[in-house]
Amino acid sequence: MRDVLDELLAVWRDGETAGVATVVRTMKSAPRLPGAAMLVTPDGTATGSVSGGCVEGAVYELATDVVSTGRPVLERYGVSDDDAFAVGLTCGGIIDIFVQPISKRTFPQLADIAGDIAAGHPVATATVIGHPDESWHGRHLVVWPDRVAGSLGSDRADQAVTDDARGLLATGRNATLTYGPDGERLGEGMEVFVSSFAPRPRMLIFGAIDFASALARQGAFLGYRVTVCDARPVFATPARFPDADEVVVQWPHLYLQSELEAGRIDRRTVLAVLTHDPKFDVPLLQVALTADVGFIGAMGSRRTHDDRLGQLRDLGVTEEQLERLASPIGLDLGARTPEETSVSIAAEIIAQQWGGSGERLSRLPGRIHHDQEAGDELKEQDGVGPDGGAARQPGRVEPEAVVRFH
Repeated sequence: MRDVLDELLAVWRDGETAGVATVVRTMKSAPRLPGAAMLVTPDGTATGSVSGGCVEGAVYELATDVVSTGRPVLERYGVSDDDAFAVGLTCGGIIDIFVQPISKRTFPQLADIAGDIAAGHPVATATVIGHPDESWHGRHLVVWPDRVAGSLGSDRADQAVTDDARGLLATGRNATLTYGPDGERLGEGMEVFVSSFAPRPRMLIFGAIDFASALARQGAFLGYRVTVCDARPVFATPARFPDADEVVVQWPHLYLQSELEAGRIDRRTVLAVLTHDPKFDVPLLQVALTADVGFIGAMGSRRTHDDRLGQLRDLGVTEEQLERLASPIGLDLGARTPEETSVSIAAEIIAQQWGGSGERLSRLPGRIHHDQEAGDELKEQDGVGPDGGAARQPGRVEPEAVVRFH
């Protein structure tokens, strides 16, 4: 919904009704991820996309009908190859799209949600997309870290979904969750799509060098909130890093430690250490390798890497912690320039995030898309967390419905 929020809010403020179609589940190959949305305004204008152009025409007609009838609809596209060609889903995948009418009457909290998204405050929306009682369809629950608004239909359902939505919000994920009709754990009958609007994930780049400038551009392009940090004020200037959201002059390890203590670092955060100077790198990596972040990479030659590992071991960093370090940073693309190197680094971050191999797709069999996050959630469903420990039992997560939200 983020992609169409401005247009949707304008319709909402005018007191009119818009049709909003949202991808809530994908199977096999699909052009858009869960959370992708398309808006149809009262004057017939379409904004956004749910399939990269494949089924937009059919969804447009459905959204128009939903606005007219006022009844939300969950529709599946691409069930077979013939059907896929009939509606244009030529990739052969399957997508479930929930289409609902949104107005001040059906979604009174929309302005509050838009304000929090604009301010970078975390908020999630939970929408009933399937239920034995059709009167539940399209009901919304808005979940913040410290409060909720709206209702799905019962206190029990609200409490169960609130708990799980906050877990998804903490990691910026979207998911379709399955419960019993009254929110019973491990039950069936009610499906709820949770869309998380978390602040942008962070990319912290240490070392104010040419490679950092190129990587800052890549990070901004990928949707990260980019910080460049260096202890040398002559190099760490906003003018040298126009694509960074902030440039910090401070010793890297002290800055990282302060951000950790302030709670501004999470599992989506990626750290790129580009200084390849041991007086900066070693104390920084000593702090970084104890942090719960998504990616830690460091630039340097093989010899620099080996020397750095030796110094970190002398400081008590464990072998398990050292295994988390991607060094030399980046994938083997044959990169030479800072710009090419930044693509290499970004590619490694993406590969680690989604479980990719970095191999050429033309040489790999099987599916194109990876679903690492969905796999982790399904492990939690069975009582085992991604780290192998015990996990709480959430509503069942539908396969391929969980994505990292940027």
